[in-house]
Amino acid sequence: MKAFLGAAAALGLLALAPSAHAARDYVWAAGSSTVFPFSTRVAENFAKKTGRKSPKVESLGTGGGIKMFCGGMGEGFPDIANASRPMKKSEYEACKAKGVKDIVEIKIGFDGIVIAMDKKSPDYNFKLEHLYLGLAQNALRGGQFVNNPYKTWKDVGAGLPANRILVYGPPPTSGTRDAWVELAIEGGAKKFPTAKALHDSDEKGFKAKVDPMRKDGAWIDAGENDNAIVGTLTKTPGALGVFGFSFLEENANVIKGAAVNGVKPTPQTIASGAYPVSRSLFIYVKKGQVGVTPGLKEFLSEFVSDAATGRGGYLQGRGLIPLPPAQHEAAKGAASKLTLMAPPKA
Repeated sequence: MKAFLGAAAALGLLALAPSAHAARDYVWAAGSSTVFPFSTRVAENFAKKTGRKSPKVESLGTGGGIKMFCGGMGEGFPDIANASRPMKKSEYEACKAKGVKDIVEIKIGFDGIVIAMDKKSPDYNFKLEHLYLGLAQNALRGGQFVNNPYKTWKDVGAGLPANRILVYGPPPTSGTRDAWVELAIEGGAKKFPTAKALHDSDEKGFKAKVDPMRKDGAWIDAGENDNAIVGTLTKTPGALGVFGFSFLEENANVIKGAAVNGVKPTPQTIASGAYPVSRSLFIYVKKGQVGVTPGLKEFLSEFVSDAATGRGGYLQGRGLIPLPPAQHEAAKGAASKLTLMAPPKA
């Protein structure tokens, strides 16, 4: 009788204990709007090949996806964070604080951030400093930071069209926004000795002055739906849009991309780094969920396969710029061996 009661008590405790993924039988990924179409396509192919339930993929922006990913372990949190920039040190520490300690970083390819406009619009050839001067809240003038006074692109640079400055771009939660600010806005500001000296002596002070985008209607946060920005460009004469290269390629019949520092965004110039506003794309995976979430290991294998992210793979057809062969092999190795990422330095 005592043995029976002991067994019953043990079973009762097991029933009360949290069971990983008892209510979820599918892979869950969340994050970057840029990575979203690639992850969705992999999910579709994974479901067709394996017969498993299609993974759930959410477009929340890189920051929003990583925040949810770092919320904890178990069925209530994503297995994967899609990211259009590297994970930050603060995010990594937030993950650790919630018990998300074993994280695998997998680079899946490259993307360029484009400045696009309707095909009927004049061509633009920006310099990085033009993008900073035209779109930052605090513009340098006479060696001083002032509230941005520029109304047209011709005011910013003599060779640019006389169109008013009106740009639709990603919100602060987006990895595209983070990369845009770092590569284009900060990159342009550092072309000026005053800003470069501030950066070298006080990086936090530099970011506080340079990073905020205009709030007077010249820059408009357009949400995470990049296709909506494309639609706006075709209906708003003179407007420009900032988003990932894949959306330019998908809509090349109605929009075109501006040159930056004399370089047009193409798969070749983005992969080589010649196009100045280029970045790497990532997925982050909880090693502890592999073997617990049904199909997670197989989904990762599909994502890094030659058929998906290799040269000529089906994601290249969706606008992903493939990694060089050695980096692609490294990505396959990270997915197979579940190699843990090193803590970010910043």
